[in-house]
Amino acid sequence: MLKETIKNFVSRLFATPPDVPERFSRDKHGIDRRNVSRHAIKVCEVLRAEGYDAFIVGGAVRDLIVGLEPKDFDVATNATPNQIRPLFRRARIIGKRFQLVHVVFGQEIIETSTFRANAASDEHTDEHGRILRDNLFGSQEEDAARRDFTLNALYYDPINEEVLDYHRGVTDLKNRVVRMIGDPEKRYREDPVRMLRALRFAAKLNGTLDPATRAPITQLSELIEHVPSSRLFDETLKLLTCGHAMDCLRQLQAFDLHKGLLPLIDTVFQEQGGEAFIELALARTDARVRAGKTISPSFLFAALLWKLVNKRWQELCAEGEHPAQALMQAADSVVEAQTRKLAIQRRFQADMREIWFMQARFERINAKAIWRMMEQPRFRAAVDFLQLRAEAREVDSVQAQWWMDLANADHALRGEMIESQQTQQRGNRSSGTRRRRRPRKRPATPSTGTQQA
Repeated sequence: MLKETIKNFVSRLFATPPDVPERFSRDKHGIDRRNVSRHAIKVCEVLRAEGYDAFIVGGAVRDLIVGLEPKDFDVATNATPNQIRPLFRRARIIGKRFQLVHVVFGQEIIETSTFRANAASDEHTDEHGRILRDNLFGSQEEDAARRDFTLNALYYDPINEEVLDYHRGVTDLKNRVVRMIGDPEKRYREDPVRMLRALRFAAKLNGTLDPATRAPITQLSELIEHVPSSRLFDETLKLLTCGHAMDCLRQLQAFDLHKGLLPLIDTVFQEQGGEAFIELALARTDARVRAGKTISPSFLFAALLWKLVNKRWQELCAEGEHPAQALMQAADSVVEAQTRKLAIQRRFQADMREIWFMQARFERINAKAIWRMMEQPRFRAAVDFLQLRAEAREVDSVQAQWWMDLANADHALRGEMIESQQTQQRGNRSSGTRRRRRPRKRPATPSTGTQQA
């Protein structure tokens, strides 16, 4: 540890002095302070009052400049975690690879990190070049150099309303260009997830990848397999919920990155109607993202894998399996095949199965069964899924709409709808299968003789 510290000190001592950052005033960067989280501003103000530097950084600055609404706000400072934590009533230090502080304000968490320094030796990486330990604090200039893309290396000062730019990130952002800071191949090896982030930013900004940033991705795509599955799941979910999900999915295929994330997508696209079904599902997801609505990971992955589940379900039913048992077996086989690459969390797997299993139960129009179904926590998600299937012409749209109307109705109206549906079904059965009247028996003929005309 002492050896590493000495190396780091010497490298920083003799390093070339960094360039002075370009400063952009409000009339040039265009950020409206009213759109900035008041809690993030509060964190910066408290740190400044204690004599520390503090800036809003990362995706929030990027989104504010291009006119998007940030999902969260992060702060970077030269204060260490142990110096930050006592300044706030609700704050906790988290992280092993790199410690940072979560400052809690009700439902909002402001992630506050200390400026990072450049890695001093190869002892912090694995055999593929991926950084394993990165807990070195440094200056703001070093912190900017350590960030992945130029458009993420921007520092917004909410007090003076200035943006500090060390790597011409504002220019790249205005031109919608995603450019890696430093040598792209080396940076991808340090953290292969950066390849996924590059594609996501390009899709989200409707932009392009810088040629040097694009070049190594296909060659290094197999490095994704060495990333912890939990990180891959998080990044994949971000790709599919960025508002441009289908574009991201096609880019993953183009760069062979999908094989380490969603290996079954190629198989789904080969199924009849598979690509169209996923396009419908992702278009609905994008619409919800743009409307500011929540996204269910369970629903999303249930849609991505449904065509394979449905195909296997039909095959097992044709072999004589009971429909419910067949659907369970089909779901198990598909989920197992997918999770060999991407570890979908167990709670999401359980929800996916509930959504799938209810698809078979929608055909059992029985009053008791309907009331029991409505008590299930994933009933509404399953109804939404039925509507998606109706749009893909898998099921009757009238039936799907009836279930949607039922889900939206209050308790009293639900009772009337179910009774009306049951009455209609009984009427259909009686009119379609009228019982044949037995012939009336004739009275017995007297045995005393024949009747004369």
